[in-house]
Amino acid sequence: MIPELSNPSVCMRDPQRVQEILHSMVKAGSNTLQVISDFDMTLTRFAFNGKRCPTCHNILDNSRLISSDCKEKLKELLNTYYPIEIDSSRSVEEKLPLMVEWWTKAHELLMEQKIRKDLLSTAVQESDAMLRDGYQLFFDQLHQHSIPLLIFSAGIGDILEEVIRQAGVFHPNVNVFSNYMDFDEAGVLKAFKGELIHIYNKREGALLNTGHFQELRMRPNVLLMGDSLGDLTMADGVQDMENILKIGFLNDKVEERKQSYLDSYDVVLIKDETLEVPNALLSYLTGNK
Repeated sequence: MIPELSNPSVCMRDPQRVQEILHSMVKAGSNTLQVISDFDMTLTRFAFNGKRCPTCHNILDNSRLISSDCKEKLKELLNTYYPIEIDSSRSVEEKLPLMVEWWTKAHELLMEQKIRKDLLSTAVQESDAMLRDGYQLFFDQLHQHSIPLLIFSAGIGDILEEVIRQAGVFHPNVNVFSNYMDFDEAGVLKAFKGELIHIYNKREGALLNTGHFQELRMRPNVLLMGDSLGDLTMADGVQDMENILKIGFLNDKVEERKQSYLDSYDVVLIKDETLEVPNALLSYLTGNK
């Protein structure tokens, strides 16, 4: 039905079920569809030419806005906590307090740096941040068909928005739910706003955002995109959901994580740095077949 689903990077536990969901969504029409996606390593590339691409936090960590001492400390945090984040032998309950600890310590270090708001766009410009190949078509298709895109991110909202703004795809149908910086009158970072969003509490974020989902009551069909098992709860705030198709990018540690991704996501994309499959699904769902 959709040739891209036969790409070598695609794995599906139940291809028949995927066809049924797509069929049901097509019947309902694209005006009943919304897309909910993670950002880092889902809409952005995981690697390019063998080199890891930066997340929103990395863009800041690697920038000139941060002292070398602070860079060292952030690196130590990464080396301590990242292995815990991707450790498939630990439960979410066990990881949770440690992830909060990591994010909180990192944000405290950033606040000490007196980061200036007006320099964030330069930090993004000078970074190696890259949206996945096919991003232009992805964002433009959604905009053209007035399909809402909700981006849930444990990253830094100010940086995330700057990445999509500089790529020329920050269209009005895009809503971002993330950790935002709070600047003083002089435009210097003094805190982060609101509750901390991290990789495992996107569900709370989704439920806090029910006002947003309220507006989308008439869009009970969801295309969800993520790269971690924590991303699967991002649509929990959607009321009266009819169909959800979950696309998971498996970027790293493929062998040990493949089974858990196949059990949780409908379509798993293995080491695929493009948006080719989501784009093909969207053009099928919007009738541009």
